[in-house]
Amino acid sequence: MSNQNEIEKSSGRQEYNITVYTENQIGLLNRIAIIFTRRKINIHSLNTSPSEIESIHRFNIVVQETEDVVKKLSRQIEKQVEVLKVYFNTNDEVIWQELALYKVPTDIIAEKASVERLLRENGARAVVIRKDYTVFETTGHREETDALIKILQPFGLIEFVRSARVAIIKHSDGFNRKLREFEKAEPGEETAENEFLNNGQKIFTM
Repeated sequence: MSNQNEIEKSSGRQEYNITVYTENQIGLLNRIAIIFTRRKINIHSLNTSPSEIESIHRFNIVVQETEDVVKKLSRQIEKQVEVLKVYFNTNDEVIWQELALYKVPTDIIAEKASVERLLRENGARAVVIRKDYTVFETTGHREETDALIKILQPFGLIEFVRSARVAIIKHSDGFNRKLREFEKAEPGEETAENEFLNNGQKIFTM
């Protein structure tokens, strides 16, 4: 993994978090995915959720690419009618976490390991304890959740699943405030999506 990271750095590629604010419309996710597919760009992680603004959804997409490629991707995504604004940031510019669940046999984990020690050292907690299996939960960066996989493998790890990344931009006043400021400056009965896009650089710079 470290060798791969060195190769990526030497080529100018690194992980970018693309944040997309959008209306919740059927088919939009597929159209956004096609933008990446046409350019043969692999999506490492994709999360969709409600945002801080009612009726507006937020996508967090993780890719490993150069800044120039990510800029072009962001501009292309913004051309979608339902998309209000797109931001992109490096990992250093966001606070991010992933959630992971680990399912192990209860009898083996009880006999061969100190559950308290495992939980304490890896910041994990038991969310389900049954006679036949126990499920641990932890949150963190990829390296942290991967570390617990290696620890639990000798104890008969049955299942492992990890969520997509969630991320918050460190130095940002938030899209909600910028949206309200724009509406106040240019009030109207209904604000069309292309008004955001046409004034994006002026209004929504983060």
